[in-house]
Amino acid sequence: MDKRSTKDRLLYAAVDLIAEQGYKGTSTKEIAAAAGVSEMTLFRQFGSKQSLLEEALDRFHYAGEMRKIFAEKLVGDLYADLHYVATTYHQIMHRNRKILNIIMKEGKQIPGFATRAHKHPQALQEMLTQYLERMRAEGKIIPADPLTHAAAFLWMQHGAFLNTQPGSSGIADISIDDFVESSVRMFTRALMP
Repeated sequence: MDKRSTKDRLLYAAVDLIAEQGYKGTSTKEIAAAAGVSEMTLFRQFGSKQSLLEEALDRFHYAGEMRKIFAEKLVGDLYADLHYVATTYHQIMHRNRKILNIIMKEGKQIPGFATRAHKHPQALQEMLTQYLERMRAEGKIIPADPLTHAAAFLWMQHGAFLNTQPGSSGIADISIDDFVESSVRMFTRALMP
């Protein structure tokens, strides 16, 4: 028997079905059945299919986990910190690839969904920018534009993630671990005083 809460079962069922069948092609009745609950329970928990998907987005995207990492795990060593951030980013992205595929395929068709989805990368960019500003203030990196460097670092990581997805152009056949190691070393060398 599935020991997850009713809410969790609904969230997972919604993501699985919508990733497979599309937003419009998935009914609330199907989601409820896959979660082993009534459709009325789905509506009591979430109110609508869109609200259910929005909560799944907030739950399964990375901003919350990354916020905790920036608050508790970084040690002020540029290489170690960026390596931890990049490795965690890829783990989260891989684990939550179904919700990310929904964002890419369906995001613009669901009112407000793409805007909500973009809050996660924006939050991560803000966290990384603030981290780089602190590192610059402490003299641990060169005087430079932390916002631009945060964006460049995240674009590198996101591009590598997209390269591993089905249907990608497959620019390079490099493992994510090797990519993270190489990209973090290169980035660290470029920013060190």
